[in-house]
Amino acid sequence: MDVNAAVAAAAAIAGACTGAVATLAFRWSERDQARPTRSSMRPDINAVLPPGVDTVLSVLRSSAVVLDEGDAVVKASSAAYALGLVRGGKLAVEPMLHMARDTRRDGEIRQVELDLPRRGTGRGEALAVSARVAPLGSRLVLLLVEDLTEARRIEAVRRDFVANVSHELKTPVGAISLLSEAVMDAADDPEAVSRFAGRMQIEATRLINLVQELIDLSRVQNDELLEDAEPVRVDMLVAEAMDRCRHTASAKQITMAAGGTSDLFVWGHRGQLAAALGNLVENAVNYSPARTRVGIAARKVAAPGGDMIEIAVTDQGIGIPEKDRERIFERFYRVDPARSRATGGTGLGLAIVKHVAASHGGEVSVWSSEGQGSTFTLRLPEAAAPSSNHAASAAPAAPAPGHPTPA
Repeated sequence: MDVNAAVAAAAAIAGACTGAVATLAFRWSERDQARPTRSSMRPDINAVLPPGVDTVLSVLRSSAVVLDEGDAVVKASSAAYALGLVRGGKLAVEPMLHMARDTRRDGEIRQVELDLPRRGTGRGEALAVSARVAPLGSRLVLLLVEDLTEARRIEAVRRDFVANVSHELKTPVGAISLLSEAVMDAADDPEAVSRFAGRMQIEATRLINLVQELIDLSRVQNDELLEDAEPVRVDMLVAEAMDRCRHTASAKQITMAAGGTSDLFVWGHRGQLAAALGNLVENAVNYSPARTRVGIAARKVAAPGGDMIEIAVTDQGIGIPEKDRERIFERFYRVDPARSRATGGTGLGLAIVKHVAASHGGEVSVWSSEGQGSTFTLRLPEAAAPSSNHAASAAPAAPAPGHPTPA
């Protein structure tokens, strides 16, 4: 066989193989096209859902899941996936699945409240949800799930607040009642009457302070930014806070000193800011041992949204345990309840500071070391100094921090 004949034979064989492969591929393609796929066995989702339901579900605030007659998820909102209700195309919460099956069987609408494990945490935290199941057409079931976790938390806070207020009000009122009876019984003993009257005055002052701080807290707890803010001089706020605590500091031989940058201004409500800074200085004095030092310093710091003013109050007191630092800004929370009663504290001072800072677009933070002291830092947005005309028409400037007010 010559070379040409061999080449021709090889080409013929290759052509035959190519034709056979092409024929097999065509037949396999026809078989695949004829075989029903998973998607072809289920109608299109938009065709399954009644007209308009898809649009309604997309605007609902609740987590929505639509199940077909085989418990497969036909439609689920992104919130349902975020809550972990749907996984792998199935409803992952067994009690809800049982509700859906019961509703599909008898057509009754069902509702239940459940506690679900929080997805992605291993601390046993639970989500409180309300689940409502209703028939949707002849074959589908609609599940709506509302997250009640935040509402439950707010309700618990409200309950605790009412209970705490009732307890705090009951203590001085009860003391005043008992002391008044003691005064009546000791009408013939002037010394006893004077002693009991002094105690009554102390309890009445505590009651007045508690009521006033409750009023102050109710005014600032919304954390809404102020619309009528004005430039407030920081030196004046520091001077007022020091004057407020001067008598107590003098009795304990505590030195109060102001420093830092002068002539700084912040945006806000003067009365609220003075109360907040006054609470910080008052706490520093009350929780510091005798013959120590309390310092108040202000400075300007750069921040992404604009310069901020930091007012730091530092003491050499007992310090705050690490386990209590995250809770000290809660209402009525006390690190040392016995010491708070001895100093006349209500447990609302730091809560007021927190809400004043938030409503002014700022924040408050704390650094503390047990046995060494604490530093509370109030951060507030800086304000430009008022014009000379505005300053001339305003009230007289307060004395420089650290100097007594003229008589």
